[in-house]
Amino acid sequence: MPTARLALLDAALRALADRPWRVVRMVDVAALAGVSRQTLYNEFGTKDGLAGALLRRAADGYLAGIDRALTAPAPDRPAAVALWTVRTAREDALVKALLTGLWAEGLPRPDGPPGSRAGGRPPPSPGELLAVVRDRMAAASSGVTAGRCEIALRLALSCVVVPVAGDDAADSRALRLVREATRPTAHEARVSGRSRTAGGR
Repeated sequence: MPTARLALLDAALRALADRPWRVVRMVDVAALAGVSRQTLYNEFGTKDGLAGALLRRAADGYLAGIDRALTAPAPDRPAAVALWTVRTAREDALVKALLTGLWAEGLPRPDGPPGSRAGGRPPPSPGELLAVVRDRMAAASSGVTAGRCEIALRLALSCVVVPVAGDDAADSRALRLVREATRPTAHEARVSGRSRTAGGR
């Protein structure tokens, strides 16, 4: 059985699916969750606190998916991250906004006043989120530099912002671009091959 906090976050998302955030009322969220309005205020303090918690949960869910993508076979990890990014950003408007900084009308925004009982950390900025993903990709993808990991992620985001006409959800084009961008150069492949040979002696 979900906790009151989880039930309230789920209820807030359901309310947001029906109407813009600016007209979502705390009393309606509490009623949808089946808890008292006081419980809602105890958990989140203010509507801005509730918005911040929604955005942090979206960011955490996206990053959990990144960690799952990074369990793919090593050469496919940047492409797996790109695929997860494209699909998730297209399905979840909050994730898309967190990744791109493009806030569609009606979404809660991360720029409310700080200091509610929702608890400490603000939602990450697009740059902070990109840096976290880039660093996780680089750590998990041997032979792929942090710079190439960042290129892979930025290519995926470009396919979110500007979909490719005729490409099914832009996934296949995004993956081709990412694989091309993260493929080692001939020089890097020779150096890596020599290093493996030297290490095996």
